[in-house]
Amino acid sequence: MRELATRAEKLDAADELAPLRSRFVLDDVVYLDGNSLGALPANVPGRIEDVVRRQWGELRIRSWDESGWWTAPERIGDRIAPLVGAAPGQIVVGDSTSVNVLKALVGGVRLARLAQGPGRDEIVVDATTFPTDGYIAQSAARLTGCTLRPVTPAEVPGVLGERTAAVLLNHVDYRTGRLHDLPGLTAAVHAVGAIAVWDLCHSAGALPVGLDEHGVDLAVGCTYKYLNGGPGSPAYLYVRQDVQDRFDSPLPGWNSHADPFGMRPDFEPAAGALRGRVGTPDILSMLALEAALEVWEDVDVAAVRAKSLALTDFFLECVTSYVPDGLVESLTPAAHGERGSQVALRCSPKLSTSFEQGGTPVAGAVMKRLIERGVVGDFRHPDVLRFGFTPLYVGFGDAERAARVLGEVLR
Repeated sequence: MRELATRAEKLDAADELAPLRSRFVLDDVVYLDGNSLGALPANVPGRIEDVVRRQWGELRIRSWDESGWWTAPERIGDRIAPLVGAAPGQIVVGDSTSVNVLKALVGGVRLARLAQGPGRDEIVVDATTFPTDGYIAQSAARLTGCTLRPVTPAEVPGVLGERTAAVLLNHVDYRTGRLHDLPGLTAAVHAVGAIAVWDLCHSAGALPVGLDEHGVDLAVGCTYKYLNGGPGSPAYLYVRQDVQDRFDSPLPGWNSHADPFGMRPDFEPAAGALRGRVGTPDILSMLALEAALEVWEDVDVAAVRAKSLALTDFFLECVTSYVPDGLVESLTPAAHGERGSQVALRCSPKLSTSFEQGGTPVAGAVMKRLIERGVVGDFRHPDVLRFGFTPLYVGFGDAERAARVLGEVLR
């Protein structure tokens, strides 16, 4: 056991990203739930105080111009752009991920029909997706008169055809941490003339995405996980530059009008990604996110990815050493090319008699004991423990401690 702890110390000492931890408000808890809610960047409280006291309290309505409130959605979108491999002018921030999924899917179907004709009447969706994406896909199918076809990402190439309008996929599976083949699947979707829509919630800020490089048409993502924007921080919508003039959002609002203050009864969409806006932006959350994104200054996403893989490799090694055989198994792929930035461990049925009480699932009971001992992760019903590794503030010592405590709890 001491050998692993010593290795962790050496790895942390050599870690070029280790100084970034000081940019966050943290304590001695091992926080491995940044794939659900990122830690608080230290500069955010002061920025929000200024927004509330000065910009709102003193400048009031003048802040829409003088404090840049009006242009915040596209300005902050440009700050997110390099983190997902996009050039400026293609991302707008606002609304929730769910709302942006609806915009992207319905807009994607309309793009496909505009280019390929009305026969495009099928939406393909990841059958293993986060539930909300599935619900929105069902609604988008009803709104567009499409048939919904849920399949696993591995099955997608085999079901695509001349009826396919749009395909909604997750870059990283929220349960298992499996990284899906964005370049290959996007190319397969394009080969049949369909539109590729990607959900980046569990990849943006953890690994390179390459939206422009791989020709992704539309993408959405939240900002409260690896981007550390805070609870309920606004999501974003990516619209590739060469389809922007044809993107027809199902939610036109006065903020997406070419002349928003003209108050005209007829709708004329704004140019560029701005047509992805809808109504008045949530300024307090928006500007908290803008401040949070400052922690990414001078940070190389490739270096973040390298540390993420090293952290998860080391954690899995520690789990193997500390946890008795047969009590957990990793659902997260061992291959680096198939792994996001989390590790999902399935609890053995053998643990049920020790941990499952009063209807609480075994993974929930195990995670509760871990949290009581200063290791915070989360679980998915009924038997999956999830540990998210945010390389900006999680170290190798954290990984070793988490695995050691897990072993002690399960013993």
